[in-house]
Amino acid sequence: MNDLRDVLGIRHPIVLGPFGGLSSIALTASVSEAGGLGSFGLYGYDAERIRSTVAELRQATSAPFALNIWLPSGDEVRPGPEHDDYATALAPFFSEVGIQPPARPDRYLPSLDEQLGAIWQAAPAVLSVVFGVPSRSIVEEAHRRDIRVVGTATTVAEAVALEAGGVDAIVATGAEAAGHRVSFLKPTSDSLVGLFSLLPQVADAVDIPVIAAGGIADRRGVAAAFALGAAGVQVGTSFLATAESAANDVHRAAIRETAADESVLTRAMSGRLARGARNRAVTAIEESGAIAPFPAQNWLTGRFRAEAGQRGLGDLQSLWLGQSAPLARWDAAADVFEELLAGVPA
Repeated sequence: MNDLRDVLGIRHPIVLGPFGGLSSIALTASVSEAGGLGSFGLYGYDAERIRSTVAELRQATSAPFALNIWLPSGDEVRPGPEHDDYATALAPFFSEVGIQPPARPDRYLPSLDEQLGAIWQAAPAVLSVVFGVPSRSIVEEAHRRDIRVVGTATTVAEAVALEAGGVDAIVATGAEAAGHRVSFLKPTSDSLVGLFSLLPQVADAVDIPVIAAGGIADRRGVAAAFALGAAGVQVGTSFLATAESAANDVHRAAIRETAADESVLTRAMSGRLARGARNRAVTAIEESGAIAPFPAQNWLTGRFRAEAGQRGLGDLQSLWLGQSAPLARWDAAADVFEELLAGVPA
């Protein structure tokens, strides 16, 4: 069964990219209600927050949706004495938004087991994962609960590993894509394959549906993806620019104004390589050379980024966007969906 619609229980092979920190109930529900697969990113969510989020999603839609988690890579740091040094390096940004550098927390992230416990209870239609191959026990438990599992690959080798791990579909994500590069077999800097090279090779290498992601913003990208062997498409930036997303107006403006050759891959905001618009904070942190390991950097910058977002201070936010950002021309999620659907083969 290689028809993505049958595998995921959806009417149209269009998937909303999950946003860590920028997912919204309205956008996820809108894509699911239109017949695609709405996705909600659970990065940093503890069990209680997952449960409340799923309750809101179920009130907003009865259609299938995906919950997305980050798998631990084994290199994540825990809060330790170095935390104060990491915070001090970012002190000017905290000062600029009028808050004190945060004290060392008990943890930077909830455990995978805590998140999975809430996800099993919620029983979404789909569990999507990034940064690795889910364990056999995760895949088996998901299938036992009739949850499909979708993995994410940035290279052919990662796609092959995901198929061997038992996932039901694979997102082949090109280097053009917004946000974090989710490589796991080799360093991210050695895994920057463009979608048009990656997609047909992954489609040839595996026997399960492949979802194309990275640089797809309109019907032309959708048609090209299917011509190269995709069974579906995953789109992030075009949806992120709509009114239903959790992005603010400054972020939406950055999406429409950042040329393809102006987006950057940077570790400045999170400690891991991610694509977005260059702003003053990114430049200053890169020039300082003081970038804490993941997830310490992400946790710390997240405190001033949240305040900056409330104030519309784009120079201090993470303005995630992909290389096709200038093609994001629609203000409503329904209009984006209609445009993408026009590129799906009949």
